[in-house]
Amino acid sequence: MVVRKVGKYEVGRTIGEGTFAKVKFAQNTETGESVAMKVIDRSAIIKHKMVDQIKREISIMKLVRHPYVVRLHEVIASRTKIYIILEFITGGELFDKIIHHGRLSEAESRRYFQQLIDGVDYCHSKGVYHRDLKPENLLLDSQGNLKISDFGLSAFPDPGVSLLKTTCGTPNYVAPEVLSHKGYNGALADVWSCGVILYVLMAGYLPFDEVDLTTLYGKIERAEFSCPSWFPVGAKSLIHKILDPNPETRIRIEEIRNDEWFKKGYIPVKIIEYEDVNLDDINAAFDDTEEEVPNEQCNNEDFGPLALNAFDLIILSEGLNLSVLFDRGQDSATHQTRFLTQKPAKVALSTMEVVAQSMGFKTHIRNYKMRVEGLSADKISHFSVILEIFQVAPTFFMVDIQKAAGDSTEFLKFYKNFCGNLEDLIWKPPDELCKSRITKAKSKKR
Repeated sequence: MVVRKVGKYEVGRTIGEGTFAKVKFAQNTETGESVAMKVIDRSAIIKHKMVDQIKREISIMKLVRHPYVVRLHEVIASRTKIYIILEFITGGELFDKIIHHGRLSEAESRRYFQQLIDGVDYCHSKGVYHRDLKPENLLLDSQGNLKISDFGLSAFPDPGVSLLKTTCGTPNYVAPEVLSHKGYNGALADVWSCGVILYVLMAGYLPFDEVDLTTLYGKIERAEFSCPSWFPVGAKSLIHKILDPNPETRIRIEEIRNDEWFKKGYIPVKIIEYEDVNLDDINAAFDDTEEEVPNEQCNNEDFGPLALNAFDLIILSEGLNLSVLFDRGQDSATHQTRFLTQKPAKVALSTMEVVAQSMGFKTHIRNYKMRVEGLSADKISHFSVILEIFQVAPTFFMVDIQKAAGDSTEFLKFYKNFCGNLEDLIWKPPDELCKSRITKAKSKKR
């Protein structure tokens, strides 16, 4: 196997992707440190006039060095690629934790919220406003601590600029004043998003969530939401102060820090005073298009779903019984099940999205992961599942389906109906395929 290297970094498998970049696992061969390497196609960002935006994002990440913000180590470049070397975070997204475990406990929600406020406050102290705070952009390290990531929509206004103009962010998390197109305070808009995140942590679902954007924006502008009965009084009070549609009366971060519910168990993080930030490597990476990075051996492989190695397969197959990679039957599928397909991953994802929507569910896709959510059959309780595609062989993909919220009986009904509409997608072993054809033939004779 050819070892791929970029400078002093040995490059491993792809662990994520975006519109103009893919993220790879890599290791510093000099120190042994694991890092995440974001590989950006230079021609793509030039073509789409994204150079200034990405240069700004990288500069901001280098400026904001805080224990609860993903650390940027360095930037290197070749004629065709820009490589951003980032802190490798092993705990995944906070979004995934909520999807897999549902709502979190009061103590755990408060701890994440405290860390979020610490990190966001530090960003604001440096004049940086994130503008796209949501669980998908909050990572968890091996110690379970929060790490703010993805500064692609962040603002770093010039001194003296008090109001931001650009309408951006994810609709469900965006502050009402951002939608007004009249200018807004970046710090107060971030505070609103933090309040939505706290609600999601404690409820397991969004305070504002409508299929129709006009209806959604109307509810946001009126702050039309209600807290579940299990919310503690203190948390409920704080959330209402944060989700105040009037930015003038909305609670500030310094006031949040003094809130009684917030202060419980709060230990302010120790901030290390870093050396002066040098942006020379960033300027060189974007300005110098002639020199090639030594030992660059990365190929232009296509983006794709995560590939499962032998260790992953053993974990998933409960030992070496690979039969459980196929439909495992209702007795063992109350929370999770899976099937194999030989269709291309993108085709499988698109097909499942159409089927889920035809069943009346909303879908949210991120890379090769899809969240399906809506009301249960009784139209009372909230129901959601998470589907993820993994590559297990060059021509085989596994679709893993897990219940995220709702009743197990509802999950089984959904799975049966869902798979019933995916017959052309689901691969069956030859013996099962023969049995299926014999059964169909017999039923036709009858």
